[in-house]
Amino acid sequence: MSDQLTLSAETRDRGGKGASRHLRREGRIPAVIYGDKKDPISIHLAERDLMKALHTGHFMNSVVMIDGIDGSIRTLPKDVQLHPVTDRPLHVDFLRIGEHSTVHVNVPLRFENEEASPGIKRGGVLSVVRHEVELVVDAAEIPDEIAVDLTGFEVGDSIHISAVTLPKGAHWAIEDRDFTIATITAPSALKSAEGEAEGDETPAA
Repeated sequence: MSDQLTLSAETRDRGGKGASRHLRREGRIPAVIYGDKKDPISIHLAERDLMKALHTGHFMNSVVMIDGIDGSIRTLPKDVQLHPVTDRPLHVDFLRIGEHSTVHVNVPLRFENEEASPGIKRGGVLSVVRHEVELVVDAAEIPDEIAVDLTGFEVGDSIHISAVTLPKGAHWAIEDRDFTIATITAPSALKSAEGEAEGDETPAA
């Protein structure tokens, strides 16, 4: 399960681009908390603390407690706007949630047991189609990642989402189709060898 993160914040009275630029020059990042049928709250965070949270690698699928605004507010990050050149955060959107709210989150996939895949042992290449999938889960049970077991897969096999074991109580956001998350493709050397073999079997004219 993802660790819970905590960020301290202060409310901001002024909106607009000018006010936001001023905050960033002061090392603060503007943000907003919305949702749960309550009025949005405009806040700002210390850039240093936000960067530390972003570098955990699981910021977007972690519950973030915002301290200093009417006590503590439980949120889920929904969007982080980054500068197109420097990747410095420019603005963050937080969704206000309850302790056991059902939330939609994108969770990374981790492919494991490559050594138990006959196709990969033969030189096949794992081609990942989806690096993350959208999950519907209790806010208190968001996983850091979802493991995909490659045991038994051969060259040419497609790995579908139905082959993945879900955490208890969770389900996929997309349930109307069994979509592909990865394939095991033949390496070019194997393709060439098979092509030559087929050519040798072709009868002469």
